Amino acid sequence: MAEKSSVFDMIGPVMIGPSSSHTAGVVRIGLAATKLLGSVPEQATIIFYNSFARTYEGHGSDRAILAGLMGFKTDDKRIKESIELASASGLLYSFKSVANASALHPNSVRLQLIGGGREIDVLGESKGGGIVSIAEVNGFKAGFSAALHTLIIFAADVKGSIAFIANVLAHDDCNIASMSVSRKGKNDLACLVIEMDSGIKTVTFSYLKSLNWIREVIYIPEI
Repeated sequence: MAEKSSVFDMIGPVMIGPSSSHTAGVVRIGLAATKLLGSVPEQATIIFYNSFARTYEGHGSDRAILAGLMGFKTDDKRIKESIELASASGLLYSFKSVANASALHPNSVRLQLIGGGREIDVLGESKGGGIVSIAEVNGFKAGFSAALHTLIIFAADVKGSIAFIANVLAHDDCNIASMSVSRKGKNDLACLVIEMDSGIKTVTFSYLKSLNWIREVIYIPEI
């Protein structure tokens, strides 16, 4: 059965304007990317595509993405000063624009981030009303909304691994809302994205990280 839209979905989040898709959604993409990196980035290459490429300065998407990368939420009044605050904090960033990327969503932005000894590549889409989709993480299809608690697991493509992880989460009393997997090839590295209604216990997170066939586990609370 299709999920029903809520009033929140229609009117969008409490936000600093001017546009929910060009501001609020962009803030949430930046915030999700920072959570994926695990820290506020030290360096950021920001690539706006299509509609974003043509309007990101006029609609404040440049300020919005920097605000998200610094951990600000959609209603933070500091969004308007985020360019100045990013420079003052030492965040090294650059903007690029690609106006005709027909394979991508009209409101897409790619973030190539470095920080805390890690690097990550994230492609986000702003759907309107502050709703977003994190379409890719490090070249793997992801497709999560960041509106729920999310686990991203990079692991060897081991037979039975998805059922095993689902069972571990069930014992942690985590209700899975959605699950998707993409892989580079058969028996190659795979990326499992799990959206949950509640958070994961620290001991469960540590256990998943300890498994020798799991390369990396990232947890993002709902944003």
